[in-house]
Amino acid sequence: MVATSPGGSLFDRLATLLEDEVPVALATVVEGPGIGGKLLVHRTDEAGSSVQGTLGDEGLDRVVVRDALGELAAGRSGVRNYGEHGEAREDAVRVFIESFAAPPQMLVFGAVDFTGALVRVAKVLGYRVTVCDAREVFATNQRFPLADDVVVDWPHRLLDEIGPELRRRDAVCVLTHDPKFDVPAIVSALRTRVGYIGVMGSRRTHTDRVDRLREAGVSDVELARLRSPVGLDIGARTPEETAVSIVSEIIALRTGRSAQALSATDGPIHD
Repeated sequence: MVATSPGGSLFDRLATLLEDEVPVALATVVEGPGIGGKLLVHRTDEAGSSVQGTLGDEGLDRVVVRDALGELAAGRSGVRNYGEHGEAREDAVRVFIESFAAPPQMLVFGAVDFTGALVRVAKVLGYRVTVCDAREVFATNQRFPLADDVVVDWPHRLLDEIGPELRRRDAVCVLTHDPKFDVPAIVSALRTRVGYIGVMGSRRTHTDRVDRLREAGVSDVELARLRSPVGLDIGARTPEETAVSIVSEIIALRTGRSAQALSATDGPIHD
């Protein structure tokens, strides 16, 4: 659902949002009809957004709002081309979408075989990725060259340090299978506002882990935040397929959309 922001200067509204540290995107027509037109957009909740301004065409506004929200989710900025009414694969209008937001963070706990693939896929989606493992021999920059940070420490200690800065756009992925690593990490993750907590393991492992988490004082409400076994059921087998399964679940959770095939559903493809 898209709501129109209250009156007042668009730049005054932008300044207020920036002061409140609300991620916001500013779209500007830099070439073509309506040059100079501006559109300000930000998320209000999981399903809604707020829009102020116009690029001069209702169809163009609708498409640019969608794309701006996508760029904002990834913390990216860039120029996009459209037709005069927002048509794809045309270049009558060039729009610069500027995101005022830090890229979302992904914390990957466990320097295992699946970690490298998840780092690669997450970087494509614009995440700032940190790999953390207490085993110095496994947690190395040589093994995970695309990671922004590789931290040798216990996962729960890292979470206790940076957990307060995690938000709804961020993700925690626990890929270890060792209770002494994953149980403290999950308990610490549940104390944060992070939007996604995914935990790898079989259903049997999950059942055993839940018992351990309850013994650690985790409530049923908190357990409901966990995505375990991690990922969507797409038949993934390889590390790369598993990584796609995990990030697909993250996207579906963030957007509130179903995980069904588009060919099996009705209605608009995009919000």
